[in-house]
Amino acid sequence: MEKILPSTLNMEDFIAACQRPLRKSIRVNTLKISIDDFLLRAADKNWQLEPVPWCDEGFWIEADESVVPLGNTAEHMGGLFYIQEASSMMPVSALFQADDSYTSVLDMAAAPGSKTTQIAARMDNQGVLVANEFSSSRVKVLHANIERCGVRNAALSNYDGRVFGGWLPEQFEAVLIDAPCSGEGTVRKDADAMKNWSKESVISIAETQKDLIESAFHALKPGGVMVYSTCTLSREENQEVCHHLKAKFGELVEFESLKSLFPQAENALTEEGFLHIFPQVYDCEGFFVARIRKLGSAPAPEVKKRLGKFPFVKASNKVQQEIANQLKQTLDVSLPNDCSVWLRDNDVWLFPSALEPMLSEFKFSRMGIKIAEAHKKGYRWQHQVATALSNGSEKNCVVLSIDEAREWFMGRDVRPSDQSGQGEVLVKFGNDVIGLGKWVGNRVKNGLPRELVRDKNLF
Repeated sequence: MEKILPSTLNMEDFIAACQRPLRKSIRVNTLKISIDDFLLRAADKNWQLEPVPWCDEGFWIEADESVVPLGNTAEHMGGLFYIQEASSMMPVSALFQADDSYTSVLDMAAAPGSKTTQIAARMDNQGVLVANEFSSSRVKVLHANIERCGVRNAALSNYDGRVFGGWLPEQFEAVLIDAPCSGEGTVRKDADAMKNWSKESVISIAETQKDLIESAFHALKPGGVMVYSTCTLSREENQEVCHHLKAKFGELVEFESLKSLFPQAENALTEEGFLHIFPQVYDCEGFFVARIRKLGSAPAPEVKKRLGKFPFVKASNKVQQEIANQLKQTLDVSLPNDCSVWLRDNDVWLFPSALEPMLSEFKFSRMGIKIAEAHKKGYRWQHQVATALSNGSEKNCVVLSIDEAREWFMGRDVRPSDQSGQGEVLVKFGNDVIGLGKWVGNRVKNGLPRELVRDKNLF
């Protein structure tokens, strides 16, 4: 560490910063609520917020968690915010600088979903976001976070990121590769982060990172932008990985400076224009961020594809219109224009239209959102219709009291006082849609997916 510290920093400050607890930070999910409206909510709850300079939606937060942890607040469970380390918001901010907008983005190492949901919000649920995670056990957590945050433009996959360059060459306008790393920057959050550290493992991980960055580069369209980031500090896993890409692809690789990403960015700027962030500089985790542009086409690795039969069939215009009409009639929810309906047996799915060119080229584990199951009398609507398609102004809603909302989030049926109805209904707490239920007399049957149920210590 002492060898790689810039001359402007010293080892004493580095060690002192590593020993301080990490400040808690959150990111407002603008798919669900505006920043201004969230600030009003926070003031009501006596949450003290301090803006994160590199992310308009990001705030350091001081809140009394002695009774209710932030993760068990109604606002968190309703997807209005994400508990995310401040420095981890920087890669997505670097990808979406100024007026950058993209219709196809790859998040190559996506779980648990903090950056994936941040990208989806920056895309405003438009286009397609491919979220890949190599660890199959972590894909469940990724999906639960996408579901909670109302993301509908994502397609999930479960592969080693090294496959993308050959399987989906030049498909994406932007790629984020938040690479697996030795985690040297995370010691403030996890005192054991350095327990198994060795120089050999750093060099071994760097070889994997070089493979991943090459794959990401091949998957990028000419003219596209890639952000490479890690939560580690060693040059081997950071600058040297980027220089490896430059050495391999030469003039096709351009390093774009992050000097103007936010005020004081120059305090962590390297000579190449990367951000190499030591924990004492901004009082956050250690982090590395590089923004790279692809200036031309490069021949991709050749692969032999065996995809098997695609199990979905695109709905005819007539069927799609019938589904749209029934959804509007039943729940007062409209289907978005940039999606199409696909069918698999009795299941009805909504895929982002921008995904369609990739369907014949790649096998995804989950695409878009499941909106219904067909049965004899029509359609049985699913939870994500509420979280990803409704906006809270629909007429067919039932509003719960705080006690009823607690019961709802614990997976129980509720009996709203002096109310009854028929069929499916959007469930709200205050102005927030929190799920989909079904009237059975004066009881609303709970439709919350199992992975979103909490069992204690609620708001």
